[in-house]
Amino acid sequence: MRGTLSFDHLKSQVSDGTIDTVLVCAVDMQGRLMGKRFHAANFVDHSHAETHCCNYLLATDLEMATPDGYASTSWQSGYGDYVMRPDLTTIRPVPWLEGTAMVLCDLLDHHTHEPVRHSPRAVLKKQIARLDDLGFTAMMATELEFFLFEKSFDDIRKSGFRDLAPISGYNEDYHILQTTKEEAIMRPLRNHLYAAGIPVENSKGEAETGQEELNIRYSEALACADHHTFAKHAVKEIAWQNGRAASFMPKWNAAKVGSSSHVHQSLWEDGKPLFYQEGADLGMSDLMKHYMAGLIAFAPDYVAFLAPYVNSYKRFAKGTFAPTKTVWSVDNRTAGFRLCGDGTKGVRVECRIGGSDLNPYLAQAAMLAAGIKGIEDKMALAPPTTGDVYEDDKAADIPQTLRAATETLRHSMMLRQAMGDDVIDHYTRAAEWEQEEFDRAVTDWEIARSFERA
Repeated sequence: MRGTLSFDHLKSQVSDGTIDTVLVCAVDMQGRLMGKRFHAANFVDHSHAETHCCNYLLATDLEMATPDGYASTSWQSGYGDYVMRPDLTTIRPVPWLEGTAMVLCDLLDHHTHEPVRHSPRAVLKKQIARLDDLGFTAMMATELEFFLFEKSFDDIRKSGFRDLAPISGYNEDYHILQTTKEEAIMRPLRNHLYAAGIPVENSKGEAETGQEELNIRYSEALACADHHTFAKHAVKEIAWQNGRAASFMPKWNAAKVGSSSHVHQSLWEDGKPLFYQEGADLGMSDLMKHYMAGLIAFAPDYVAFLAPYVNSYKRFAKGTFAPTKTVWSVDNRTAGFRLCGDGTKGVRVECRIGGSDLNPYLAQAAMLAAGIKGIEDKMALAPPTTGDVYEDDKAADIPQTLRAATETLRHSMMLRQAMGDDVIDHYTRAAEWEQEEFDRAVTDWEIARSFERA
């Protein structure tokens, strides 16, 4: 059993007893899978058309708290229902869970059955539709970086998240010996994802102790986000099954390199790459230059979608391969945007700003909106930077805190026009709440610094 399942194929698998459980899932604001476990017979007989969920699922934080300030739902409105409509093109087996399949859902208004505009899949679909009107298809790929730890999620939580020990003791970037020791997790991860129809390319050790990278092939934007979400979920579950923990926290230790989620992107038409122009400098077409100009110029506007939490900004530090500047360079990993495959049909731009904690639907949608604006306005691309971009005082900085990124998001006319005021207000409120929660916290750093000496 490999790849996605048609609905008819699922029905036959349910009939012969191969599948007995269907995970019916929506994607929340944090990019997590939320939903229900259906008895497979009920799903194929009845619930494949729709089911329901509480509309607070798009108005909670990581802790599932219910902040005030959202226009879409509240205690005052009674937290009603959304319709979960399964996208039957996304049915796939979950090979690491016995007898289980999964389907992703679109969220609809309970009364009108119109898409919920601020739901992550709807936000991305809107930008894909705008590109389609221009005659373009976005092809994208995300890299998933994460850390593996010696202990399980439960053991780490019960210890108060102290004395965290990565699964390895040294930098394992491209390191075959060390990653062999981790194959109890990584081999089933690759094979299970492949069996589920996720086009896995490879995994590798990353540039820290216990750090991994999973790479998935280019695909159309919505499929890319679906693949990312399914794979991230798989990493955590398969680690848990092996008594380990996997974390996508961007910066879990101040002394260690953080985890990113680089996003590669290009535009195509009728199966042909439009970013490539034979004979052009670096092989870059005018379309690519316009797209990149928008992508870079509006980067401060959408950083909150690439780095959604307070911790996200701890990753931006020079000398760590995490960028600090919103400029581009040719095959240079110190820049916020890296030109890859220059001079070839595979020429593309890699955004290196996003952290491992991003929601791929929102991040991709924001970047597409910026690129579309660059195309519409025929924006001019500045020359590439060279050398150590960390030391380039003339290059524009990435917003360095969630508080700063929240303000650029709030005041972005480009994103408001592209996504709608209601969507931007919704995610601005999410960012505000994250900052408010942090501002109320007393950290270990404050206690250690001030307890005796203040």
